[in-house]
Amino acid sequence: MIEGVILRKLRVIPDERGRLMEIFRCDDPEFRKFGQVYITTNYPGVVKAWHYHELQRDNVACLKGMIKLVLYDGRSGSATQGEVNEFFIGEHNPALIVIPPNVFHGWKCVSESESIVVNIPSEKYDYHNPDEHRLPFDTDEIPYNWDIVMK
Repeated sequence: MIEGVILRKLRVIPDERGRLMEIFRCDDPEFRKFGQVYITTNYPGVVKAWHYHELQRDNVACLKGMIKLVLYDGRSGSATQGEVNEFFIGEHNPALIVIPPNVFHGWKCVSESESIVVNIPSEKYDYHNPDEHRLPFDTDEIPYNWDIVMK
């Protein structure tokens, strides 16, 4: 696992009325700070990658559909520099992924329907000076191919 990344399985509590799933609480050990909450969606097969933040920790969960969330540690001097992590999260595998600053990340919708992802970043989005550094999804700077791999 990339240094600083946390994977926490989420518990779904069903009853006759529906389901409840807590995603993130202020008393969770991985909670640091609250910036904002937002959702983003992906259509099937769409890749949203790559980017990282210098200050912000992202706390990501997929609420609907399934995504392949991929992280790349490009941090100089990190014990896990050069490592890639893949997480398949969503309806069939509810989890929260904590992404530390300076770790590239992105995801691809791998379900047959649109995915809905919630992020609870540690910082609010600064419209005038965004803490966001981007590379194209198919960059040669990150050793990852978003194609489906048959094993």
